[in-house]
Amino acid sequence: MTDRRPPRLVLGSASPRRLELLAQIGVLPDAVRSADIDEAPRRSEAPRDYVCRMAVEKAEALPLAGDEALLTADTTVAVGRRILGKPADRDEAAQFMRLMSGRRHRVLTAIALRHDGRIRQRLVETQVRMRPLSAADLEAYLDIGDWRGKAGGYAIQGAAAAYIPWIQGSFSAVVGLPLAETAAMLAAIGLKGRASEGAT
Repeated sequence: MTDRRPPRLVLGSASPRRLELLAQIGVLPDAVRSADIDEAPRRSEAPRDYVCRMAVEKAEALPLAGDEALLTADTTVAVGRRILGKPADRDEAAQFMRLMSGRRHRVLTAIALRHDGRIRQRLVETQVRMRPLSAADLEAYLDIGDWRGKAGGYAIQGAAAAYIPWIQGSFSAVVGLPLAETAAMLAAIGLKGRASEGAT
């Protein structure tokens, strides 16, 4: 009986943040590919359903060789049932920040792992509280430009960290990839990073 070699890992995301997060747990993908899919929410689609669908559709959209495993993810911000995607411009970013100001919101990150003819999924939900923002706070934040390309108009590891005194859940999931859950899924198919190899 011969040991089966672990698959080659493909990260299905162009996000440098996800690549950095994987590196934190000692996982270096063999390749990086990004899926070009329609990311518009469906009418009346719940945030949890939306983010899970996005992760799976990304996993299904990319080509995959027989010796490869594909990891995809999607992160969205939700206030109630409203999905806050990446703001189109400064005005929409300001609208999102005002909506979250002084209240809690949810950050939902779904991961999908496609390997050996099946897709495994996980959804991680984190509660985040943003302190009340003054008009001066908001203008200063918008001037920095850190809202560009970020779900909800902010990155918790960026300038908006000054406005977030409390979270409940996974910090890495808010950044873009829940590391504990990702590591467990990868380990299940034989992929272990350097961080887990020394654990007993």
